[in-house]
Formats: sequence, C-alpha cells, structure tokens
Amino acid sequence: MTESLPLSQIPEQLQELTAVLAQMGAVVLSAETIDTTIELVSTLAAATIPHTTGAGVTLVDARGKRSRAATDSLVESADTLQYQVDSGPCLTAWRDQVTVRVDDTLEDGRWPLWTAAVAELGIRAVLSVPLVAAGTSIGAMKVYSVEPAAYDARAEDLMQLFARQAAILMTNTQTLAEARRLSAQLTEALVNRDTIGQAKGILMAQGAENEQQAFSMLVAASQRSNTKLHDVARQVVGGTIDRNAARSPS
Repeated sequence: MTESLPLSQIPEQLQELTAVLAQMGAVVLSAETIDTTIELVSTLAAATIPHTTGAGVTLVDARGKRSRAATDSLVESADTLQYQVDSGPCLTAWRDQVTVRVDDTLEDGRWPLWTAAVAELGIRAVLSVPLVAAGTSIGAMKVYSVEPAAYDARAEDLMQLFARQAAILMTNTQTLAEARRLSAQLTEALVNRDTIGQAKGILMAQGAENEQQAFSMLVAASQRSNTKLHDVARQVVGGTIDRNAARSPS
C-alpha cells in the first residue's frame, strides 16, 4: 500500500495546482454556460499565479477576438489594444500555440505599438498561454502584472498545466450545453408531434374525412392566423378552436 506524503513534502507548485483543480472539479457539475466556466478560469488564474494584477481569457471564433471575464479593467484595456493593432502576446500565444512571457514592457520590442501603449497603463509583465482543445487553438489565457519580471519558469509551468485543464473544462462545458439544447429541441419536437396527432384525432372525431384532411385544416388555420402549426394544434386540443374554426377563413 502506497503511503501519502506529508503536506510539507509535496512541492508547492503541485499543492497549488491540486487546489486549483479541486476548485474547478467542484464547479464542473454545476457549470451551465461557457461564460460561467470562463469566469471561473479567470478568477482562479488571478488567485493562483503570484504577483498577478488581473487575468482574463481571449476567445477566438467566427465572431472574431473577444475578451471574457476580465478580473481587472487593466486586462480589458490591454486586450483591446491588442485587438486594435492585431498584435501582442495573447494573439501570438493563440496563433502560434506557444507560451509567451513578457518580463518588462519597457524593454520588450516584439510588439512595439502594443508594449508602448500598455506600458503607459502601468502594465509591466505578461504571461499568456494558448487554450488548445483537440489540437485546435480556441484562444489564450493571460495574466498581467504591474511588477516587472513578475513571472518565472515556475509560473509558466503552473499556467500551462492550468490552461490545459481550463481548455478541457471549457470544451466539455460547451459540449454539455449543446447536448442539452439538442435534447430540449428533440423533446419539444416529440411533444409537438404528439400534440398535432391529438389535434388531428379531434378534428376527425368532429367530422374531418381522414387524417390528411385534418392535417390540411391545421395547416390552413396556421397560415390564416400566421401562427405556428403546433400552436394551432394546442388550441384545438385545448378546445380554443374547433373543426368549424379551423376550416373557417375568419
């Protein structure tokens, strides 16, 4: 039987990561939307990575580049500047799927327009890592600091581990949300089908010659009233309209 190491002998980085993953795991079952997940990710990153002033997530999809759940106004401002000049550490992390670290915005010359602008905001250090799911980069996580040289190799390792879990969590949350939407749509379709079937049965009992004629009556009533077919069927089932009303042009 393997004995557990005392807490004092567990590396501090592992302790931090374990604590982060425990918090994330506690939220998985209750996370309802991608926004909830991103807010969790940003909050935990800001609390976990030392010397961090603010954290956030950049997501890139068909609608373009968007910052989500920024924990500080500096994050929003710095990200907006990146999108305006289409250049910066977060966009590089996303495009090239690499970790990007800026030790001092006053000295880093890789994105001169951006670094000059954010230095005026007081941002001195940046650490950005890609969010990669199934080999596809969906964005980047980033932390900003007002302290120069705030992040080191240890912070990089911790952020990378955290980002991998965050990407999986966001992907799973999105998949769960899509599955729930599909389930709701299928359930609604089945309910509508049953309601239409009941309405046809009622119209046939009231004198419609056959199922086809009953359905044609529902369609005609739907077109006349500019009402969805299943809503007309519900009215028939509920007794709001009858065979004569369904046939009537009024």
